[in-house]
Amino acid sequence: MSPVHLTRPVAPPVDLGPGAPRRRRILLTAALCASLVLLCAVGLLSLVVGSGDISPSTVWSALVSPRGGIAESTVRDVRVPRTLIGVLVGAALSAAGALAQAVTRNPLADPGILGVNAGAGLAIALAVAFLHLTTIDGFIWCGFIGAFAAAVLVHAIAARAPSGPTPLRLTMVGVALGAVFMGMSRSLTLLSPRTFDQMRYWGAGSIADRPPGTLRVVLPFIAVGLVVALACGRSMNAMAMGEDVAVSLGVPIRTVRVVSVASITLLCGAATAAAGPISFVGLMVPHAVRFLTGPDQRWVIGFSLVLAPVLLLAADVLGRIVVMPAELQAGVMTAFLGAPVLVALVRRASRRSL
Repeated sequence: MSPVHLTRPVAPPVDLGPGAPRRRRILLTAALCASLVLLCAVGLLSLVVGSGDISPSTVWSALVSPRGGIAESTVRDVRVPRTLIGVLVGAALSAAGALAQAVTRNPLADPGILGVNAGAGLAIALAVAFLHLTTIDGFIWCGFIGAFAAAVLVHAIAARAPSGPTPLRLTMVGVALGAVFMGMSRSLTLLSPRTFDQMRYWGAGSIADRPPGTLRVVLPFIAVGLVVALACGRSMNAMAMGEDVAVSLGVPIRTVRVVSVASITLLCGAATAAAGPISFVGLMVPHAVRFLTGPDQRWVIGFSLVLAPVLLLAADVLGRIVVMPAELQAGVMTAFLGAPVLVALVRRASRRSL
């Protein structure tokens, strides 16, 4: 009697046909258009919901044919800039997160988790306390310096280990240094009442009550950073297959990494200067997007630019509702939503021995 082999039969490969890539592109394009519609809907919700009771018709009138009045002025001068800053900051943080995950090949990489946002926040706190800077024009350059210094410091410390800067070690060092940077920023605000008065809302991460001109100052830097991030998508796809394969395809690995770090610095520095250290946006959105798009970085970054502002604006609107008539800062709400995601990712990474 011959032995029985209890093995699972291997299913034959499914031939999706030559039109499968084209159909996939059509589906992803349709999903991207639907995401844009969702962003418009959340943006309109951000204009309607607030501590003041303003009807949708008043909001529409303020946008299309303003006739003056306190309600319309509130919409145009307060809620519209707040919503646009939320869109820019969300897009910047998600693009920086997607780039950081691709460059380091670390699924837990995020400007907040790696301490980059906290480094930018500390630099701005130091500038406020000792240089007496009070304008967004000064904040943004300090944010760039702090973001770049934090990224370099985290990588340098993680690289001192015998195994080198592994994904888990980068995460641990980033979280530790981020806590140190955040503690130093909080200490400065407690030691200097003037600093505390200027940074109590900014330090929690908020897109409300930003200084005049914030949108004008950060827009060029974020726009350049986003263009660079989108341009790096194809090279990131090649690097994901391994450095040898990327080199054989003609990808200048060192140049791509330097350009990516420069883009991350621009995006994180500008976003932190505008809204404070907002965490978890760059971690959650790229991961959620990959379930839809797969590993193609071009689609990951494209979808992240749309869905991250949806998340940030939704968190901001939720913060206006839960303690009405007061408000919770958007950074508090994103941390509340993102902490369970981080725990799940760390557990998954530990099982895979990252």
